[in-house]
Amino acid sequence: MNVLALFSGGKDSTYAVYLAKQQKHNIKYLVSIISENPDSYMFHTANIGLASVQAKVMNIPVIIKETRGEKEKELLDLEAAIKEAAQKHSISGIVCGAIASKYQRSRVDKIAKKLGLVSLTPLWHKDPETLLRDMLRAGFRIIITAVSAEGFGQSWLGRIIDEQTIQDLLELNKKHGVHISGEGGEYETLVLDCPLFAKSIKITESDVWWQGNSGRLMIKDVVLEDKTAD
Repeated sequence: MNVLALFSGGKDSTYAVYLAKQQKHNIKYLVSIISENPDSYMFHTANIGLASVQAKVMNIPVIIKETRGEKEKELLDLEAAIKEAAQKHSISGIVCGAIASKYQRSRVDKIAKKLGLVSLTPLWHKDPETLLRDMLRAGFRIIITAVSAEGFGQSWLGRIIDEQTIQDLLELNKKHGVHISGEGGEYETLVLDCPLFAKSIKITESDVWWQGNSGRLMIKDVVLEDKTAD
């Protein structure tokens, strides 16, 4: 069916788009919300401005809306963006990358029901360790752009998710209860390359902000690179 996808540029929303396409859905629009509140309950915020670059290399139109990020009120901005996208094309469903967050999924489900759309959550309740490995096997190149939990240090910022990273996340899960997929906001990511991208993204300029056990990699500039054939 024709669907739109909620898109932050992180691993989960991008992989949800990938799986939806694998399931033969037509992704007509991406919807990205830029929140003024870095601690938004609903939306990924780290480097959200790059969602438009990722949409470009996926050749999928993106609707970008801003929100003040006030709890619950921010959902009205999300609903307005979804409604706008649905009106631009015959849309039947919404794709969301929620894995375990009932808060996120229940609110997307509610908006979908109100607008007469099907809510699609292809990652829902999948094993987070398996998900990360599935992403790597599919050819996803993922960078960690923010951390906010006990056990993380500044060295995690800019780290590529690979097998060793997964092992270290498993250790943090045992020691500190960190969700392996970062579903509780423990860390955020950016997809630099995947099978959906016509070009890969290379970071050329960035800064690090750090305070306590939280920090962000603030990406200032990127370039697009041709992908080499295997």
